[in-house]
Amino acid sequence: MQTDESTIKNMGNKAFDPHNWVDQYADYLYNYASLRTNDQEMARDLVQETFLAALERKDKFEARSTEKTWLTSILKNKIVDVYRSRSSGFLKQMELVDGEDTDFFDHDDGHWNDQHRPAKLGIEQSDALENKEFQRILQACMKKLPSLWMSVFTMKHIDEESTEIICRELKVSASNFWVIIHRTKVNLRSCLQKNWIN
Repeated sequence: MQTDESTIKNMGNKAFDPHNWVDQYADYLYNYASLRTNDQEMARDLVQETFLAALERKDKFEARSTEKTWLTSILKNKIVDVYRSRSSGFLKQMELVDGEDTDFFDHDDGHWNDQHRPAKLGIEQSDALENKEFQRILQACMKKLPSLWMSVFTMKHIDEESTEIICRELKVSASNFWVIIHRTKVNLRSCLQKNWIN
């Protein structure tokens, strides 16, 4: 299958070669999706959907970024769609009261207030997050979170999205966002303290 001339014209000197996507990008995209969805089967499906969507939109690739960046952007949008579908209706089940638990975290930066700061967990050394055992336990703890909580936490602390973007994408209010972040941190910390051996 040859790339059409209009696509080549749009790409400039950058190569656009869907035949090599699986070899070049599948592992990276799978790891990206797996980390954010905590579901290996879903990650595989999302990567396949990303490749299909990219093929359907190949005429929209303008070579302003690399193929990898473009494919990652498509995948990221698909992951946000998953977050939305997982969280739809969940807020209706939660009874959140404005101001509830808000004294645990600073509203401006989201960090723990000093009087509520948890004790050290024993994983504070710089290479702790590279530890495979810790990663396994963290992933298991994240799987126990309600879908919306995991989505908010992942967007905030893995993708480093702003609070405004997360609230808009997942259709949550700012006060609900902070309560969810608080409850997620407390639940993850409790799970890690029970399952992580210092």
